[in-house]
Amino acid sequence: MNNTKTFVFNKGFSLIELMFVIVILGIILAIAIPSYQSYALRASASSAEQAIQDLAMNLNKHKTRNFNFRGFALTPDPMVLPVNSSGNNVKYEITVRDGTSTSLKLTDAAALGQEWVIRAESKNPKNYTYLMVSTGFRCKSKTAANVTYSNCGTGADSEKW
Repeated sequence: MNNTKTFVFNKGFSLIELMFVIVILGIILAIAIPSYQSYALRASASSAEQAIQDLAMNLNKHKTRNFNFRGFALTPDPMVLPVNSSGNNVKYEITVRDGTSTSLKLTDAAALGQEWVIRAESKNPKNYTYLMVSTGFRCKSKTAANVTYSNCGTGADSEKW
């Protein structure tokens, strides 16, 4: 008689091993997805801040040439970020108004053009809406309705930037 044992190796994974892999992937995704969403919000807010500061620089160049801000045309009006986006892809909508009468654009004939106001409204309620005034005042708030052309309201979600 031959007492030789033959071993049969199973090929593949057991159900328990597969469940461990799925649980580990679930934990990794539970951490990674919120972190990525937070990163995306900060990135779009940073691009809005940069666009506002670029507009402020262009407004000051305009004043240097024309001795006031009157006639400064924002193209397109309102400006959207990312540039040339539309519909649900728009992250921010930026408008420029006369600082003395915020209902007027700087291209309106009745605009005084001595001051300007830039407002960048976030289309995502979890992100900041920004305000910058030619006098140097800057603020942001996560409640877009609180950000008018004169201030960011009073509340815990309003802060300077």
